[in-house]
Amino acid sequence: MAATTALILASASPRRRELLQELGLRFEVMTAEVSELDAATSPHLEPIELARKNAQRKATALAEQQPGRWVLGADTVVALEGRVFGKPVSLDQAREFLEALSGRTHEVITGCALRMPNGEEEVFHEVSRVTFQILSDKIIRRYLAEVPVLDKAGAYALQEHGEWIIGHVEGSRTNVIGLPMELLGRVFQKHGLL
Repeated sequence: MAATTALILASASPRRRELLQELGLRFEVMTAEVSELDAATSPHLEPIELARKNAQRKATALAEQQPGRWVLGADTVVALEGRVFGKPVSLDQAREFLEALSGRTHEVITGCALRMPNGEEEVFHEVSRVTFQILSDKIIRRYLAEVPVLDKAGAYALQEHGEWIIGHVEGSRTNVIGLPMELLGRVFQKHGLL
């Protein structure tokens, strides 16, 4: 891939960067300065729409700053029975999220938007189902003490002591971490990026 067409990952997430590196694709990371939509500001949007629109907003913002480049935007949301669990604003809210998810199965949705050098865009998403173990107060306290949860949708991370809280994952595990790598690989192949 020529230097002028190198992929830009429009995300500050170290987890997304690590996942993308596994493809052996050359890319650079830039943060999209956009305000994300959330359930409070956009209650009319279903969780899938929310993830897709946020991914589009990130990709569009950077594509406008870096014309003629490939740009990948992504957004992950956690949803249970229509309620969206974003990034908690405090440890108290993180505790409330984990208590609400305890013993239940929720969806993790990652929306992706791939902006092409010609300005076209492909938007896609993946849904995984995650079942939490029944969490005791002791486990929740331990998890919150060990894992920095304030930058994580749903206040948890599969890759950081997930075995303490997660019983089962149905679907893409990398999607739960932040990028649906199987789907992303197919999209990249279709467009000649891989």
